[in-house]
Amino acid sequence: MNERFEFGDRLRSFRVALAGLRYLLASEHNTRLHLGFTVAAAGLGALIGITLNEWRWLMLAIALVWVSEAFNTALERLGDAVSLEHDPTIGRAKDVAATAVMFAALASALIGISIFGPYFLAWLAS
Repeated sequence: MNERFEFGDRLRSFRVALAGLRYLLASEHNTRLHLGFTVAAAGLGALIGITLNEWRWLMLAIALVWVSEAFNTALERLGDAVSLEHDPTIGRAKDVAATAVMFAALASALIGISIFGPYFLAWLAS
């Protein structure tokens, strides 16, 4: 299949993705917390002047949490669409997806500590 590149199609795909982001922010309390931590981490990084390598790690950590939260929400909504009644298999799938977000958040916290911790300790020592 050899489809032509159409700029309008690409623009529509971005609109769909932005609609998903708006839904995520409007419907998920944890996503708003992630947004707050994202803004705080980026602001602190800019304020203290972290290195390019540290920015790379910070961006990866932020992306990891956002991607896992988006997939978790998608899986939850898909499970609800399949059945609103209690289904233990769907419940376990939702629990596992939530665990993925927890792991991403913990890994991101450790990355944040490894980046910002030395700056904080240097500030305390000064």
